[in-house]
Amino acid sequence: MLYESHLLILAYAEITRYYRIMPKHLGNIAREILLCLTTQPRFVGLDGKSPYPMINQFRGLLGDSWPTREVAQRRKFSQALWRLKKSRLIILKQRGNGSFVVELTEKGKRKVKEFRLADMEIPIPKKWDGKWRIVIFDIPNKRNAGREALRNKIKELDFYQLQKSVWAFPYPCETEIEFITELFHLYPYVQIIEATRIKNDAKLRKYYGLF
Repeated sequence: MLYESHLLILAYAEITRYYRIMPKHLGNIAREILLCLTTQPRFVGLDGKSPYPMINQFRGLLGDSWPTREVAQRRKFSQALWRLKKSRLIILKQRGNGSFVVELTEKGKRKVKEFRLADMEIPIPKKWDGKWRIVIFDIPNKRNAGREALRNKIKELDFYQLQKSVWAFPYPCETEIEFITELFHLYPYVQIIEATRIKNDAKLRKYYGLF
């Protein structure tokens, strides 16, 4: 019977090989593992009897890219996986044939969305299409945390506040706003309007350099 710690080590090895993410490129290891697992879980074939071939396979997968401080780095990976499992962000499903799969839990999927929210940027096209995107929201007090999260993010994304809960932006942003509203369960309370004209928009144009 395989020890779970060895399964975790091999899980990371397989993820690393598949996504070509080498240790020297990793920042927050746990974060990278979660983001990798959003694409698909990785099935790892094992013979199910001895853990030592797995450790050798782990070393072989990384090859020359593995830093000289091998033991310390491997410990970091193992610890990151243990933290993810302990936090119920991933689960390990061992199969009867000795193989297993690493999967995100629902909690893990939400954590990935939070990472993506933190990294979110809106692409700026070379040429403005002449349309304003107006985000309007009327969010009840019971959703106060989500309302603050939405407000803070659109400020960070450089939306221009027209009124208390009315914000303007010159570039396509529907996908990003919908992502935020879905994450915080705000979909019924947020509207996105496209407008070709806003009265007295000189201040807006100046703010975004659109002359």
